[in-house]
Formats: sequence, structure tokens, C-alpha cells
Amino acid sequence: MTTIRETYPVEVAGVKRQLPLFEVAPGVRIAVLNILGDTQLVQACAKALAQRLDGAAYDILVTAEAKSIPLAHALAVETNKPYVVLRKVYKPYMGVALSAETLSITTGQPQTLYLDEKDHNLVRGKRIVVMDDVISTGSTLKGMRMVMQKAGAEVVLEAGIFTEGDRDQWNHIVALGHLPVFIG
Repeated sequence: MTTIRETYPVEVAGVKRQLPLFEVAPGVRIAVLNILGDTQLVQACAKALAQRLDGAAYDILVTAEAKSIPLAHALAVETNKPYVVLRKVYKPYMGVALSAETLSITTGQPQTLYLDEKDHNLVRGKRIVVMDDVISTGSTLKGMRMVMQKAGAEVVLEAGIFTEGDRDQWNHIVALGHLPVFIG
């Protein structure tokens, strides 16, 4: 059974998509970007973000799982920089993990971000770009910054494909576009 859903058209990095609208709170809808499996969009966005980050002084890309992992990987290939994924579920093989709590608009639940023990030395003393697919409330970025601070790393830039909501609060973000929040 197929559900007919209203969409919001976007063009980013030369690629057009129809983003489905989902209600995340009573009377509040967002256009959902899901890049998982969309290799054309991921590659185009990685190339465009690499150009936007060109000349910036940073050592490592950091993202939170899961939807932004393909973007982090593709951007790492484009920039020849390593990347680290902060996990949302602790696994015993992660050893002594550093963590911080965040709240995502898409899940509506508190989440904890974990830096695997194997990545502590990789980020310690390094300049970090934290990145996500869509930056809505900034909570995930805040959680990533907190984990990086605990790890002794310096966040020098924040990046994403889209920002969302109040455009003015995201002037410092390296982004390829902006999505509105739909009220009513």
C-alpha cells in the first residue's frame, strides 16, 4: 500500500528531490531528507561541501550515526580527511567511550552520542568539523561538540547539507541550502 504524501521540492548541489513532509509535533511539519541509498545526492553534496570547506584548517570530520554516515564517508574521500562516527548505542567493544546526551527533532527522544575508545587518540588535539545531514535544532551539533570537548578536540566548523527553521540562527553553519518548517 502506497501512501500519498505532500512533498517539498528542493535542488541541492545540482540534484533535484521531492522531500516528503512529516508532522513532528501537532501542527508542525518538516521536509525529511533521507540520503541513505541516494548515492547521486550524497556524491553531489560531498563534492559541493568539499568545495565550501576548501581552505579551512581542520583535521577530521565527525558525524553522528546514522543518516549522515554516507555523507561523512563521501566527504572524507573528497577531502582526503579521516572521519569518525559518534554512535547512538553503546556496545561493549567500544571500551571506555566518551558520551553526551542530545535530543533529535526527528526522534523526539533523548539520545546519547558515544565516541568509541579507539577514536580518542585520533581526535585528541585535532581541529574538527562536526557535520550532519540536516541541522534543525542544533541539539545533535551541541552533543557532538560536548563529546569533542571531552576528548580534547577543538570544533572549528559545523557543516550540513541543509539547515532548517530560523535561518538567522544558522549563519555560522557551512550548508548547501535551507529548509523551512511548515506551521499549520
